[in-house]
Amino acid sequence: MHEYSIVLSLLDQVADEAGRHEAQAVRSVRVRVGELSGVEPDLIRSAFEIARAGTVCEGADLDLVVVKARWTCPRCGGNIDQPAELVCPECGVPARLAAGDDLILERLLLEVA
Repeated sequence: MHEYSIVLSLLDQVADEAGRHEAQAVRSVRVRVGELSGVEPDLIRSAFEIARAGTVCEGADLDLVVVKARWTCPRCGGNIDQPAELVCPECGVPARLAAGDDLILERLLLEVA
């Protein structure tokens, strides 16, 4: 389960940000997860519940925003949603993945004195 190591890395990143802002606690963590990112949202949630104990995120809520995969044509710029073939129907050019493969720490809600 590589999601646990991803969550440990996420908690390190959050702790660094909390330290920079002299936060006493983190109240919420929002992460954007692309459907093609290679991680399972439910496993991220489970790993977060386990790994946050004893950290600055101990009382934090985890908000996962799942982003659908989206492709574009590099020639005409047209959107190609859920293609049967990864080719632009207008140009015949191979599609380029434009969204849905990311895993990004998007927002933190920090408690500061």
